[in-house]
Amino acid sequence: MPEVIFAGPEGRLEGRYHPQKQPDAPIAIILHPHPQFGGTMNNRVVHRLHYAFYELGFTVLRFNFRGVGRSQGEYDQGIGELSDAASALDYLQAMNPNSKHCWVAGFSFGAWIGMQLLMRRPEITGFISVSPPANMYDFSFLAPCPSSGLIINGTADRVAPPKDTAALVSKLREQKGITITHEQIEGAGHFFENEEEQMAPMISTVQAYVRRRLGEQTR
Repeated sequence: MPEVIFAGPEGRLEGRYHPQKQPDAPIAIILHPHPQFGGTMNNRVVHRLHYAFYELGFTVLRFNFRGVGRSQGEYDQGIGELSDAASALDYLQAMNPNSKHCWVAGFSFGAWIGMQLLMRRPEITGFISVSPPANMYDFSFLAPCPSSGLIINGTADRVAPPKDTAALVSKLREQKGITITHEQIEGAGHFFENEEEQMAPMISTVQAYVRRRLGEQTR
């Protein structure tokens, strides 16, 4: 998978770019967890999400936020990280001008950034939010949430408690014109540590959801 370096608002950003052969393949960007708590683009959940989308025929980009790995700059409370995500999407779109569908997937802090990116970019057709930290961050900017998506979390998540995720989902579901799908992985913690019982079911749930949505969009 090619390593890529592209221009961000504070200097270079480091990414991994995985193109399809078809020029009109759908595109997806994957956003990693909190930079100050060890989050990088090589996080296990992020890595698995990347390949989950690639296997579905997406051209995929994941990258390190500013100050992580070889990405320049320093942590900026989510404000700069949102700009980084916008730059990553610009780069991905410039490389794939014929793509008809654009998705964003984020894990934990990355889910919060991804939902903000949705608000800025009307071309995003779907989103995946894995373990969104609704207890730590304000998601009230999703008014209204511009696109349908999947929110998925573990029932034993101690970092982002399921009750807060459920409250976020019920608030979003009051909005008209979009469908928020909510799935929970039984017994899973924030990081889906157990491969067979937690990670694999989470990834297959994500793939089933995306596959279904792509089928609906092409009809």
